[in-house]
Amino acid sequence: MKICALTMVYQDHWALTQWFHHYSRLLGAENLYIVSHGADPRIQEICPGASVLTIPRDRLQGFDHWRGRMLNGFQQGLLELYDWVIRTDADELICLDPNQWTSFGDLLQAQEAAAVFALGFNLFDFSAPQADKATAEVFSRARDGVFTGHYSKAWAVRRPIGLRRHGVQLRPDRLAKFPFAMPRGVYLAHLKFTDQTALATMSDIRKAVGNSNVPGLPGKAWHQADREAEEKVAKAQALPCLPWPEAEEQAWSQLQQPVRDEDKSILRAKSLRFAFRTRLPDWFGR
Repeated sequence: MKICALTMVYQDHWALTQWFHHYSRLLGAENLYIVSHGADPRIQEICPGASVLTIPRDRLQGFDHWRGRMLNGFQQGLLELYDWVIRTDADELICLDPNQWTSFGDLLQAQEAAAVFALGFNLFDFSAPQADKATAEVFSRARDGVFTGHYSKAWAVRRPIGLRRHGVQLRPDRLAKFPFAMPRGVYLAHLKFTDQTALATMSDIRKAVGNSNVPGLPGKAWHQADREAEEKVAKAQALPCLPWPEAEEQAWSQLQQPVRDEDKSILRAKSLRFAFRTRLPDWFGR
């Protein structure tokens, strides 16, 4: 089975380093594809052996819409060469419980559905700052997670199905019966809030974009990205901590009735928020 991974990035070098380390280990660097939003020679340095395509950064108007259409087009093209395409943002890692799945091939071979979702969580590092954190593998230090329906996203496809609004976009006649496949032991770790230096850098970029008064930009949270990030971290740290088996069972069970949005013809997970955090098992990062 041939599997590749696709992402798009602008300036988020810390997250891209984690993305490349994770997926190159599991898939091989030669099966990784990175869309650079603007010229950035550091990407090839960070991701040796990966394929990098540079697109111009001279148009932000309608960013979310054209970005999604473009990546769906790239994804469809890669399906001419691969059996499955994994697509995540640069700050998202798909992690498999080794007690249930030995590899992406093992997992995807077992799927009857043409698209797969993962149980998502925001990852946090509440430990004291250390000088060597910037280059460390993220799971070696960040162990606190907060499950979220918003990041329980569709992440892999084996048919020309577009990803949109964290779900899959389908023909209206397929929406009602298309399977919602979220296999146990498959997780999406969202790294945005994990590294404070990287978070501050990217918050400044998001604020600049969000306040540029161009129509069709990302959501309102970008207008005050630094404040939004600080509040998110503080709220997560204040949550009660449940053991992983209990927290994972609650989150997975409550997300098994998805949203079938007839207006947009999108299948996605419910955007549930969970009022607890948990500690990741030791197998993360192995």
